[in-house]
Amino acid sequence: MLRDIRELKDDPAAYANELRRRWTGLLSYRYIGRNHGSMNTGPVDNTVTLRRDMRNAAGGLLVAPLSISAPEGGVGSDLETVPNPVVHSCQILDGARDVRRIEVVESEVLHSGTRMGYSRSKIVDADDHGRVIAFVEGQGVRIGTVPEGLQKMEEDRLEIVDSPDLPPLWEAFGASRRDDGHWVLPELAVELASPDAALHIGPQHVLLETAAIDLAAGLAGTDLLQMQTWHVMFLARGKTGPFRVDGEAAHGTAGKVGVRLTLHDEGRDDRTVTSASAVFQTVTPAGDPA
Repeated sequence: MLRDIRELKDDPAAYANELRRRWTGLLSYRYIGRNHGSMNTGPVDNTVTLRRDMRNAAGGLLVAPLSISAPEGGVGSDLETVPNPVVHSCQILDGARDVRRIEVVESEVLHSGTRMGYSRSKIVDADDHGRVIAFVEGQGVRIGTVPEGLQKMEEDRLEIVDSPDLPPLWEAFGASRRDDGHWVLPELAVELASPDAALHIGPQHVLLETAAIDLAAGLAGTDLLQMQTWHVMFLARGKTGPFRVDGEAAHGTAGKVGVRLTLHDEGRDDRTVTSASAVFQTVTPAGDPA
C-alpha cells in the first residue's frame, strides 16, 4: 500500500521530500508533456505539443490529453492544499486535426470556498488563439492541509518523441482489455497515484475514454468517432485496484453515439470510484460529420 502524504503533515521536511518524489514520479503530466507553473520552477509554459498517440482513429484529438492538460478544480495546487477532484467537464469544439500545439488559457477560479472550489479554462491552438479547441470546467475539494514553506520543484518532463511506433496512451498508462471484455488498470502503483495515495485523474481519463471508444465503435460499427462531450464525476478515491470499467453505449440522432461508464475498485469490494459519460460524433476519414 502507498502511503498517504497527509500522514506526514506534522513533519515539513518529510512532507516536502515525499511530495517531490511523488510529483516527479507521477506519469500523467510528464507523459502528456504538461508543465504546471504552480508546481514547477522555470518559465511558465501552458502549451502541450500534440503527438500521434493523442489522436483518435479519425485523426482528431482524444479527450484525455485535454483533460489532463487542464484538470481544473479551483482549490489550489499541491503546494497549497491536498486537492481531490469532484467533477470534470470538457466540451470539444474542434477536433484539431491540423493543430500542432494546444495551449491552456484563461484559467480562472470561479469560486473558492472553505472546502470546495470551482474553476474553468479554455484550450486553444497555441499558434492561433482565435481557434478554440475546448472548454473545460471542474470542481474540487480540499481534503487536507500542507506544511508551510513548500517550494516549487524542477520540472521532470519526459521527452516523448513523436513516432508511428509510439504505443497508444492506454498501453503507456498500463491499461489492458481483459479476456472478459472489460478495460482495466492494474493494482495501484506509484506512477499512477496522487500524493494522497489514490488513483490519479490522468490514468482514469485514459482508461475511461479507451473503454468509451471501444463501446461506441462496437455499436456504431466504426471507430471513426470524435468525442464532443466528456463529463466525469469522481465519487470515491481509488485505493487498491485492479480497476475495472463497466459501460453501455446508445445511439443518438444525427450520427451521435452516447456512452456511460463506471469505474470500480475490485480490490475494495468492487467499490464504485468514478462515473463518466461521453457523446461522440461519427465522422468521415476527412473528419467531417458522417
